[in-house]
Amino acid sequence: MALDYAIIGERLKRARLSKKLTQEQLAEQLDVSVAFLSRAERGNVKINLSRLTQICDILDISIGYILTGTGSNSKSYLAEDFSNLLKNCPPEKIKLIYDIAKVIINQK
Repeated sequence: MALDYAIIGERLKRARLSKKLTQEQLAEQLDVSVAFLSRAERGNVKINLSRLTQICDILDISIGYILTGTGSNSKSYLAEDFSNLLKNCPPEKIKLIYDIAKVIINQK
């Protein structure tokens, strides 16, 4: 399964904002350019595991959260990500996604 760097970037941005840090402040702590951090938050750059771990340490969040959105045993697992994904989705695609999810959930 490929990593979705756009979603990872969104989570990084939310975590940074929740810590009330600017991109400039976080970039300085990471010793990277603001441009790099901005591209990372937009999902336009593939962040290596070492850098991702460093960011998570500074933001005091788990790398599991950044990669998955939450603990996989949580009832809200990926709920926010699905919600964000569906926001700009046309109704016919939402219906298709719903129908596919029903089939998957009802499989035995």
